[in-house]
Amino acid sequence: MPTLIEQNFNEYKKAEKKALEILAELKATSPKKGDIELALLVAIFELHKGTLSAETIGAIVQGHLKEIVPHYGAKVLKES
Repeated sequence: MPTLIEQNFNEYKKAEKKALEILAELKATSPKKGDIELALLVAIFELHKGTLSAETIGAIVQGHLKEIVPHYGAKVLKES
């Protein structure tokens, strides 16, 4: 039986997989990366709309970026 941490991670991986599928659909819709980036950010704000202030949502996004930038920075350097 999976632990709570394993269950949470599995749920995250399902959401991540779906997000990557949506990204693939967006790439097929528009070649403009800026349009896709803005659309994904709007989705985050829509997720929290009515429950958090825009400033709080922005802080959440910045917090997530602080977590993942080092991971992707190291990954990009290894792949180069």
